[in-house]
Formats: sequence, C-alpha cells, structure tokens
Amino acid sequence: MKTILRGKTREVVIDTNGPVIIIGECINPTRRKKLVSTLQERNFEYVLELAESQIKAGADVLDVNVGFPGVDDVKLLPETVLAIRGKFDVPLCLDSPNPKAIEAALKVAGGKCLINSVNGEEKSMKALLPIAREYGAAIICLTMDDDGITHDPIKRLTIAEKLLERALKAGIKEEDVVIDPLAMAVSSDPRACIVTLETIRLVHQKLGLNITQGSSNISFGLPNREVLNSAFMTLSILNGLTCPIANPEKITAIVRATDLILGRDDYAVRFVENFQAGGS
Repeated sequence: MKTILRGKTREVVIDTNGPVIIIGECINPTRRKKLVSTLQERNFEYVLELAESQIKAGADVLDVNVGFPGVDDVKLLPETVLAIRGKFDVPLCLDSPNPKAIEAALKVAGGKCLINSVNGEEKSMKALLPIAREYGAAIICLTMDDDGITHDPIKRLTIAEKLLERALKAGIKEEDVVIDPLAMAVSSDPRACIVTLETIRLVHQKLGLNITQGSSNISFGLPNREVLNSAFMTLSILNGLTCPIANPEKITAIVRATDLILGRDDYAVRFVENFQAGGS
C-alpha cells in the first residue's frame, strides 16, 4: 500500500514495504515557549528554523501544530503553512483538533497534505472525513472512539476497520487512510507498549494500511527517554510502522539502521548518507 503526499513539486511515498518515512514533530508549541511567543507575534523565523533543522536531520514530512491557549488557529495555521511553503518544498501534516483550522490550512497549502487527525467518534468522523475528501488529503485515523481508548488490541483493530469503512464511504481512497494505533506511556501502564505493538501487527496484517504514531509518547515520565524511544521504534517498525511522528534529530539514525537490517536499504546507501551528514 502506498500513500503519496506532495509539497509544491516534491513527492513522498509512504510504502508498507518501506523504507520508513519520518514525520518531523517539532513544529508544536507543547513545551516550546519560544515557539508560542514567536507565533503570538506572527514571527515565523523560529518556525522556519525548526523546519530547516528537521529536514536536514532526515524529516520527509513536517507536522505543523500551532495549538496553544487562546490561539486563533483558523488564522494562524494557514499563515504558518504559507510561511513554510514559501521556503521549503516538503509535504505537510496539518495537526489541529479544529476542523475549521484544518480546512483553512488546506485551502492555502497546495500539494497533497496529511491531516492529523480523525478518530472513531461520530462527531470527529462527520467533521473531518468530508474535508479530507474535498481537498484530496490523506488522513490519520486514531484507534479510539466514543467509548474512549481501549486497551484491547482487537478492539483497536475493530475501530481501525470502522474508520476505514467510513473513510471509503466518504469517498477517500483506501491508500489515503493512515492508522495511528495509539502509543501510550509505559510508565503508567506496564502493558501499554505491548498493546500498541500488537495493534500495529494486526493492522499491518489484516488491513495492510500505512501506520503512524507519536513515537515519543511511550517514554513520558521516565529517564533516558531516547533509549526507550529507540527500542520501541525498532520493534514498531518490525511489526509494521511506516511513518512515525518523531524528532528526526533523535530518531533518524535508528530508523536508517532498522531499515538496513530489514533489507530496505540496498548497499546501505541511506544509512551511510545519514552518517556522512552527521547523523549519530
């Protein structure tokens, strides 16, 4: 299964057969006070710095989130998208809980974007699936619904199946549905990672769709987070993860190494290129 995203001219193919595509997570005001303050001033220099550093570190797609208390994201998200589009030719993942902000950003983005995200709640599906269809966007589908987050991988698969069915009925192509199996903090639930990994395996085997996740979520509240995230990343890729949302400066090296080991990098070209570019 191939999910194709586009910038102005650049095309990125997310393929269930690999190699892994990295969605850079850093344009997000959470725990970034400088990003909040500069966005409040409509100063996009720091956004562009974050975009450039992520692209250089190996990001193929950039997640763009401008959410902070009091923000008018219907105005700010498209303004941020235009700033990035003006300098970089990279596909974008538009990240907002506000469907109006997503639609406003899609109107100016051009190319083919990824929407982050819809879930199995009826309200969410009715609001976002028609927008994805109208603008020809791909969409991330979270495996939670009106009953909340289940800790049963089979039930998460069932939600993924429901989301796929509804997306198809809305006129969205199967290949434009990307599943998020929900990575949760292992510090609060010892089985959280096992549940997510099993969900990834089931979605990969049963549905054959591309799979994403917020890959640093599992290590919240724990020391030595990079080690945990790297171990989980490798296991997730082995089970079927294809396009993690992560900090490329932290994760590109382990992604390239895993692709190489899994036979997705002929003659170690991408692995060596990352090393030569300064990736550790």
